[in-house]
Amino acid sequence: MTVTETAADRLIRIGEVARAAGVSARAVRYYEQQGLLISERSPSGQRLYRQDAVTLVRFFQQMYAAGLTSRRIAELLPCWDSGHTDAEQRAMLRAERDRIQAKVDDLQAALDRLDEVIAITDSHP
Repeated sequence: MTVTETAADRLIRIGEVARAAGVSARAVRYYEQQGLLISERSPSGQRLYRQDAVTLVRFFQQMYAAGLTSRRIAELLPCWDSGHTDAEQRAMLRAERDRIQAKVDDLQAALDRLDEVIAITDSHP
């Protein structure tokens, strides 16, 4: 690391990104293929990523778990990068939030029902 290079500027290998984000190297390559991540190449051809790739990969994982597609995540990235949105982007963000909230509500209702069943079975062994 040079004197002018900070730890945040240091590029990290795909394995480091994968380990830190809790995913496989294959998942990191997939995100790159989908246009969600950008890598540089070392002289020997290894993929190298900026430090913030770990945070991005974690974000991708959360969005995939919530049911968003790669395309939808790609549409979110400019909002993430700039912190600014236009009216169409805000509408899309709100629609995704509403969809996720509906899933959370459904899961909470299922959890409540399971709690009822557990309570009944605990009192009647």
